[in-house]
Amino acid sequence: MNKSKGETIRLLLVDDEDGFRMTIAKRLERRGFSQIQASCGEECLAILDREPVDVVVLDVKMPGISGIETLKVIKQKHDKIQVILLTGNVAVSDGIQGIKAGAYDYLTKPVEIDHLVNKVRQAFEMTRLEEQKTAQLAYRTKLEKKIVDTERLVSLGTMSTGIAHEINNPLAIINEAAGFIKEVITAPTMDTDSQKKAVLLGVEKIEKSVKRASRITHQLLGHVKRQRPQVSEVDLTTLMHETLGLLKKEVDAKQIRIIWNLHQKKLTLWSDAYQIRQVLMNLLNNAIHAMGENGCITLSSRETQGAVILEIGDNGRGIPRENLGKIFDPFFTTKSFDEGTGLGLFVVHKIMSDLKGDIEVNSTMGKGTAFTIKFPKTVDISNLEDKDKKI
Repeated sequence: MNKSKGETIRLLLVDDEDGFRMTIAKRLERRGFSQIQASCGEECLAILDREPVDVVVLDVKMPGISGIETLKVIKQKHDKIQVILLTGNVAVSDGIQGIKAGAYDYLTKPVEIDHLVNKVRQAFEMTRLEEQKTAQLAYRTKLEKKIVDTERLVSLGTMSTGIAHEINNPLAIINEAAGFIKEVITAPTMDTDSQKKAVLLGVEKIEKSVKRASRITHQLLGHVKRQRPQVSEVDLTTLMHETLGLLKKEVDAKQIRIIWNLHQKKLTLWSDAYQIRQVLMNLLNNAIHAMGENGCITLSSRETQGAVILEIGDNGRGIPRENLGKIFDPFFTTKSFDEGTGLGLFVVHKIMSDLKGDIEVNSTMGKGTAFTIKFPKTVDISNLEDKDKKI
């Protein structure tokens, strides 16, 4: 949308010919434009360092710093400012050079004032559009973060019953061992040596159960609590075992078989374990939901020089061909409202992008689906931290 009032545009007019500059300034004022003036490139740059400007109208041929050199400095220090160059009729090549250096456009002298006004307004509108685009990108980034957090809570709810079951098991053992120790201590017929051995046996059971419960809660906290991005050595095989442990109740309820087809026992990479866990959780959860009872999940792996590649396959119902291009879109789901949010695969795709990885899907209706995820063996932590700062 063009501005009808020139004074809303912060304009800087730069030309070493005082008469020409003053004439252009007066004509712009009659059309509602107020502007700052400079007679050389040095003065122009000094003004830009202390005052906000939207558009610079800049003469190419000036003593001292030339217009082209001034333009290059403007684009280095104030890249959001649009620059319109003024050239002589015989110096059109300067205008072309200026476009290559980042100028919005160029006009030849003598300048048609209405043409100049239109160019200034167009350049200003370009700045407004870029600002809107930046604002929209920032909003999208914040929205994506909220979506990721929402999906994390959804997956947490999915595995909460399994967690409760897993923790109840060691608690039951602890309770039983405590009762056993109490009986041993109060038994009048046992000798001291036998009592000691029995008590130590009960204590050992308690210690093992506490360690098991601690391991479960550690895994749970690792899934729930988002900390700063931390790149560390990740054993992908161990992480898959832990993630399947969090989903054990659902796996057991459907009597799903897990087939391990890994090319080696330990798959090591340097990455963010938290984000990889989220990817595995969402993909395994999808595979479980895609199958009925007695289904099968196959975990396969291979390595290249710079990546670890993992395939998670199931023999479930498959994904219709017309939906394959939509599954990574936010809120796309074929499930009912109470079964899914349509955010899981969107989050997976975003995390893989953040980790500089890749994800592909192949599916056949009635036969199953396979997701292939490619993790780089090393991830630059500064890239992950920069993303968190932007959010």
